[in-house]
Amino acid sequence: MTIGFIGTGVMGSSMINNLLKAGYEVNVFNRTKAHAQSVIDNGAKWLDTPEQIAQSSDVVITIAGFPDDVKEIYFGDNGLFKGADSDTILIDSTTSTPKLDEEIFAEGQKKGIETLDAPVSGGDVGAKKGALTIMVGGNQETFDKVKPILDTMGSQVKLFGGAGKGQHTKMANQIMIAGTMTGMVEMYEYGKAAGLDLGSMMDTVSSGSADNWSLDNYGPRVLQGDFKPGFSAKHFLKDLRIALQGAEEMHIDLPATKLAKKLYDKMVNDYQLGDDGTQGLVKIYEK
Repeated sequence: MTIGFIGTGVMGSSMINNLLKAGYEVNVFNRTKAHAQSVIDNGAKWLDTPEQIAQSSDVVITIAGFPDDVKEIYFGDNGLFKGADSDTILIDSTTSTPKLDEEIFAEGQKKGIETLDAPVSGGDVGAKKGALTIMVGGNQETFDKVKPILDTMGSQVKLFGGAGKGQHTKMANQIMIAGTMTGMVEMYEYGKAAGLDLGSMMDTVSSGSADNWSLDNYGPRVLQGDFKPGFSAKHFLKDLRIALQGAEEMHIDLPATKLAKKLYDKMVNDYQLGDDGTQGLVKIYEK
């Protein structure tokens, strides 16, 4: 089986490498070819357009930065729907709007092409280990066909319902992360102001009821001054905007998420730190 993969960033490159290790042939495309060189060196085959990827692959996985990128990849002049046929399965692993993946599903239904939305969580560490959480929306039959492929990249792979439900589940995940990331950063600032041994403080807090993924994975990076992106702040801000848009459409209020969005907006737009990892939020407290 040949897998097409579009998007060779922090997450995509590791996901591709795990597919290659599992023995799949992988065709790749990225907007900037140089950013795909590492996976090409590992055995992936470069193709020039999403259309060519669809024509040459049994299953295509996409992981782009923003919803507009996804639209271009799927619906553009050289997009996936130009090259896919009824034997192709398209999987969007971008964190995007549920509505867009519902539109992709609807277009697939018109053309007899199976599609899934399957956003991922777990950051760069989970992607490297093949231990991502993959939240899927779409038809059960399609999910069953590709689950062995998804299992290559994830340790938790679950179908949550029809098209868009994977994205809704990812939004729930991001709402939770908004709280744990801001909490971790403010814990750090409080401990520093109080003159605590920050490493000892984090070790102790992580052994109690306040333990969480953000603390375990990003707390040590803050201590080391490592702000490289496991997940970039600009993409997290995009996710919070999508979550709040969805909340508004469902007539619910999420005041804590609104506050987190305001803080990340400040980090990305006022401090121009959008390419830092989400743990870089600590910098806006220190300037």
